[in-house]
Amino acid sequence: MSALTLPEPIAAYFAAEQNPDALTQCFTAHAVMKDDGHTYVGIDAIKAFMAEATARYHATSVPFVIERQDDIHRVQADVTGDFPGSPTVLTYRFGLERGRIASLEITA
Repeated sequence: MSALTLPEPIAAYFAAEQNPDALTQCFTAHAVMKDDGHTYVGIDAIKAFMAEATARYHATSVPFVIERQDDIHRVQADVTGDFPGSPTVLTYRFGLERGRIASLEITA
């Protein structure tokens, strides 16, 4: 199997998924993140959400496909953790801006 080549901010996001401080370095200051029916705007809100989710679910993600649709990078990943329905496949839609994540929507 060949290695999946991800744009740098997306690769950094998946590499740092267990470290909310490192994760927030992947985002623009005014980034918008949508996950599980909620919207988080700005670094502080994203960091607080990611810290809670990391502590609660201990999820790990393994990206296996990336596609580009206009300005959105769509990544599918196998996700395993302490949550109902684990393991599952989630879709991450990344909007990038100047080498960082400006928007991220995570859906099942």
